[in-house]
Formats: sequence, structure tokens, C-alpha cells
Amino acid sequence: MADEENLVLAVPSKGRLEEETRRVFGESRLNILRPGGARSYVGSIKNQQGISVRFYPAAEIAHSLHTGAVDLGVTGSDLIHETAERGEERVLMVKPLNFGQADVVVAVPDAWIDVTHMVDLADVASDFRLRHGRWLRVATKYVHLTRRFFAEWGIAEYRIVESAGATEAAPAAGAADLIVDITSSGETLAANALRVLEDGLIMKSEANLIVSRTAAWTPLKKAQLEALISVMGGVQPGISTQL
Repeated sequence: MADEENLVLAVPSKGRLEEETRRVFGESRLNILRPGGARSYVGSIKNQQGISVRFYPAAEIAHSLHTGAVDLGVTGSDLIHETAERGEERVLMVKPLNFGQADVVVAVPDAWIDVTHMVDLADVASDFRLRHGRWLRVATKYVHLTRRFFAEWGIAEYRIVESAGATEAAPAAGAADLIVDITSSGETLAANALRVLEDGLIMKSEANLIVSRTAAWTPLKKAQLEALISVMGGVQPGISTQL
């Protein structure tokens, strides 16, 4: 469980996500400090003694929010949905931060000219094994999201090839037949001769300030949370911070 007294905030540990998180918090005069440098995983917010900062990879932030190891954090909504089955029920997405926008999509090779929609993919999957002697292979880092979305379309005859590297390269390398991946501009997909199906959008994602429902919330920490969100401009209408 998170610290019993301090509000524990997890932020991305490197790259553009860390930079953008620092910028957003800095615009509210909540300057994130990392005194130990890039190798340190512990920090603070200037003049906010009741808040402890932890620097984690984005996927680890999502996992820590699910388990209550941190009280709140900044990560992508795609990772919240992917990291745990029904993981979105364990958190409150209290504030979109207007960076890190991207789409999780189903993309197929350009050469599949007759496959433009998910229903076409369902037809391909149903007879792929008969024609090729194996199941359709889908390369992805998004196992839960893929299974859920394919089930909604009645697609069951496929197998997932979990991707640890450049997912877009999998079809060209012969490791998979199509992919489920995240894209912002679509340029990398196009460069690898892939295109998104017309109805192949699984979800839109962006960085959010996210609160853990499973953390140990005391009255003091709830008050600290409300104060922090207020300093950052509050939440959008219709979004609740009730735990």
C-alpha cells in the first residue's frame, strides 16, 4: 500500500512523457524535483511537503495504480485498460492532461485489398487455418484489449504473438499476419505497408492524472488530493473524485 501519511504520486521516469508531465505540473506551480538525477526513483514537489513523487515506467505506473501501491499517477489510459482485466474499475481518471494522444488500432498489410473492415477480418480468420494450415497471427503488446475487441466481433480463430519490440515490423518479418498497436500519426504504419481498418479503432488514449481506488485513503490524503486537483484547475464537468 502507498505511504500512510504522504500522498504518493507516480510520474513517468523518462522521455517525452516525463518532460510533458513536468511541464503540466509546472504550469500550476507544482515543480517536480528529482534531486538524485535520472537514475533516482524518488522525488518531491517544491513546497508540497505532503506529496511524495515516484518515477516509474508508464506501464508500471498503471500496475501500481491498480494495486494501490501509489495513490495517483500520470500514465496513458491505454495502459490502464491493458495492464489488468477490467483495470479501469480500480481507478478514477480525474484529469486528461492533453498530451500523449494516440490510438490503439487494428492494422493489416496494404496487400490485403479485400480486408477493409473488421467483418472482413472475421471472414479471413474463419478460413485462414483451412487455407494455410495455421491460425491467423496477431502481433501486439495489447493482449487484453485485443482479446476483448476481437471477441466483440466474434473473432476467435487467431493466436496472439506478444511483441516486445517494433510491432509494426512483425508482418514484414513474417512473424505475424497483422498487428494491434498504438499510433499517433500513422506514419510508422504506412512506412511498414500497413493500414488501419475502417472500424479498427479499439480506443483513443492520452495521458491522464489517475487516482487509485484501491489505495489506503485516509481523510487527510483525500483532502490533499482535492487540494492538488484544485491547484491544477479542477476536473472537467461530470468527472467525480469521489472515492
